[in-house]
Amino acid sequence: MSRKIYPSDLCEIEWLIVAPLIPAAKPGGCPRRMDIREILNAIFYLLRSGCAWRMLPHDFPAWQTVYGYFRAWRKAGVWETMNDALREVVREYAGREAEPSAAIIDSQSVKTTETKGERGQDAHKKVTGRKRHLLVDVRGLLLVVLVHKADIQERAGAKLLLQRAVTKGFVRLRLIWADGGYHGADFKAWVWTLAGWLFEIVTRPEGTKGLTILPRRWVVERTFGWLGRSRRLSKEYEQLTETSEAMIYAAMSRLMLTRLAHQPAIWV
Repeated sequence: MSRKIYPSDLCEIEWLIVAPLIPAAKPGGCPRRMDIREILNAIFYLLRSGCAWRMLPHDFPAWQTVYGYFRAWRKAGVWETMNDALREVVREYAGREAEPSAAIIDSQSVKTTETKGERGQDAHKKVTGRKRHLLVDVRGLLLVVLVHKADIQERAGAKLLLQRAVTKGFVRLRLIWADGGYHGADFKAWVWTLAGWLFEIVTRPEGTKGLTILPRRWVVERTFGWLGRSRRLSKEYEQLTETSEAMIYAAMSRLMLTRLAHQPAIWV
């Protein structure tokens, strides 16, 4: 590599892990001349730094090229597939089954910018923007994400998220934890009818005041904290919610690559 090294660059082990997850060039087309590792480095730089596409450093490939790859991979579902594959490896290395048997659901309201795109008003949190609805495993690793307008109520957004989760075929999943915002017997019944999942509300112990760390609930809050390390996710900069979701999958993939790179024995 002839340019200077950025903190967000992939190391050799990380590139070894992620390279098989990148689609090959289409057969019959022109040979791929672009350095795919540098494309990934540019995308991860943008995620970590929060810069605009047009402000990518000039020692990366042209921003139009980098954005073109990101967009093509989003449409092909590459970022989601990458997240899923890396999550399974992380879980297996931790001694767990590749698929989870329990999950935690929560949402986060995030302000949007002047960029066009759908948005709404979260009256409770006084945020104009979008909600990021996450379903994570007990280690905080992302299972499914859905980004939607902030004025969609928690249970309505959760229905959309869980319907998406069903399509991913989590055959071992049996239990989902949530906070009081998802309370309701009708909603629990709906979840059971949808996929045979138990839905359990984690409540604050009686008599507690102020900040209280709730069992299971802190796991998804930590995941939101991990996403906060990527400055591109500090607000909703993307015009399309699908792009926001791809950014979240990419951010979680980058986090897991770093984690796996510190376990080199499994790649020897």
